[in-house]
Amino acid sequence: MEFGNGAGGADGTRYLPISQHGLIGDLRTAALVGANGTIDWYCCPRFDAPSVFASILDADKGGSWELATDIPTRTRQFYFPDTNVLITRFYAADGVAEIQDFMPVVDESREASRHRLIRRVICVRGSLPFRTRIAPRFGYGAEPHTVRVQVHEAVFDSPSISLALTSTVPLESDGTDVWSHFKLLEGESVVFALDKISDDVRPLACPHAEAEEQFEATVRFWRQWLGHSRYRGRWREMVHRSALLLKLLTYAPTGAIVAAPTTSLPEWVGGERNWDYRYVWVRDAAFAIYAMLRLGFTTEAEAFMGFLSDRGIMRGVGPTGPLQIMYGIDGRTELPETRLSHLEGHLGSAPVRVGNAATEQLQLDIYGALIDSVYLYDKWGQPISSDHWDEVDAVVNWLCDHWDQPDEGVWETRGGRRNFVYSRLMCWVAIERAIRMANRRGLPADLLRWQRSRDAIYRQIMQQGWSAKRGAFAQGLGDDVLDAAVLMMPMAKFISPTDPKWLSTLDALTADLVSDSLVYRYDPEVSPDGLRGSEGTFSICSFWYVEALTRAGRLEEARLAFEKMLTYANHVGLYAEEIGRSGEQLGNFPQAFTHLSLISAAFNLDRALG
Repeated sequence: MEFGNGAGGADGTRYLPISQHGLIGDLRTAALVGANGTIDWYCCPRFDAPSVFASILDADKGGSWELATDIPTRTRQFYFPDTNVLITRFYAADGVAEIQDFMPVVDESREASRHRLIRRVICVRGSLPFRTRIAPRFGYGAEPHTVRVQVHEAVFDSPSISLALTSTVPLESDGTDVWSHFKLLEGESVVFALDKISDDVRPLACPHAEAEEQFEATVRFWRQWLGHSRYRGRWREMVHRSALLLKLLTYAPTGAIVAAPTTSLPEWVGGERNWDYRYVWVRDAAFAIYAMLRLGFTTEAEAFMGFLSDRGIMRGVGPTGPLQIMYGIDGRTELPETRLSHLEGHLGSAPVRVGNAATEQLQLDIYGALIDSVYLYDKWGQPISSDHWDEVDAVVNWLCDHWDQPDEGVWETRGGRRNFVYSRLMCWVAIERAIRMANRRGLPADLLRWQRSRDAIYRQIMQQGWSAKRGAFAQGLGDDVLDAAVLMMPMAKFISPTDPKWLSTLDALTADLVSDSLVYRYDPEVSPDGLRGSEGTFSICSFWYVEALTRAGRLEEARLAFEKMLTYANHVGLYAEEIGRSGEQLGNFPQAFTHLSLISAAFNLDRALG
């Protein structure tokens, strides 16, 4: 996809659309690189740290790193094949050049504290003039900073963090920002490197030879990792891009997986549905592990199991039960939600939020997602340990006593607790999978009690979750509202994908919530969720829909819906959480939920097509 250099966003000048970005990272944090060459989102040294560059949330106050030609050009962006190294190319009448953006994945045993972002500019034909401006705004744009410049090095000092910029061209400064202008001839290159520094980690120059070495090492790391994939199907490029993205969202020191690397990108431009997703949702991470296991990546599943065990996640005793719905990437339980009123939000979409008050919600479906991932790891990875089983046993016993209560549900509504069918479904999954593990491995369990609870949930869903008026399973017990979450019913093995009740549900969902393969979660007009404004279609639901059609044997419809969904990916194969009316990406970006469901849909559709 081509872009005009310096093209603005929907307001014409100040913001690139969410979709016009690629992502780079080092398994600790990540940066969004615009198709115009600007880094406008970067938190250092971790996903959930305060931002250094955040012009995607406030073009004036957020901070950015601009790097582009000094003349009008067209740009194209792509990933170096089978890696998370991002290439942005500039095309002009006088030549062609490219920026190679990457973050080396450091060896934990050697330089775990070094966080490095490298930008290498290479002129590949003719000659082109370039400019760069590095304008960090620390602490989400709220912290002051100073700059110390020596010809090829600049040090930015703020109260909370110091960064060192090294360059192979001279740098200038006004005491706040740093810039440089340079011209490249064919074959020439310039290297910039941004490092977090401290008493233990000093500035490190990045000359041309070292930049080449780190580029090759980074390419090698990602290709070796991707080489473990077992997927050889029709949509290999998109599936592998999704796998590379899920790996990018992994926090290597703990094995945690964040839902997305950003905060407060709007689900509807101008609306208030803006949330911080830089945390570990139990549901999202568990589904991600399912997708990884499907492709053969057992190491990531093992690391996540370690996160659960090392942080005592399943041994919690909180007010809503043993599990919270989300945790910090270090396992912390406190994630207080605050508003950054000094930032205007993407395209004026306020508020900008840090932290997430949904930690206080009760969402019973997370137990099914988690126990199912443990079950799959036990089946496809390594048999779980006796300590892990004790944790599963305790969680399932708690669930037997607490499944029959209202909760906030999978969509984290802020309109009060209700008896959601999806929550009941996933409680059934948790208990049913635990029973399978106990029977297969002869593990100790109160099987009679578990079976009674499992069967009671099944009967309640069948009797009270079915709406005779709609001819479909409903959003809540005893109501007639539809919800795309029930698309999980056949995938969870709760009901046969060809059961007449399910086929009728599929038809009802298609009629009410599907728009040209795109699926809405629910209708906020019919089912108020406590928030103002609208939202786009939810991409995980769109891929669930593909899988539901596949399992129902409607393969032509499934394949067409899947191919249509692929057209909504951005130019480098990434998806946000939602898709707007004109096909624009909405919500935090890129979103793990969307990519893990793409993997699952592709895997099952491939298998069905033969």
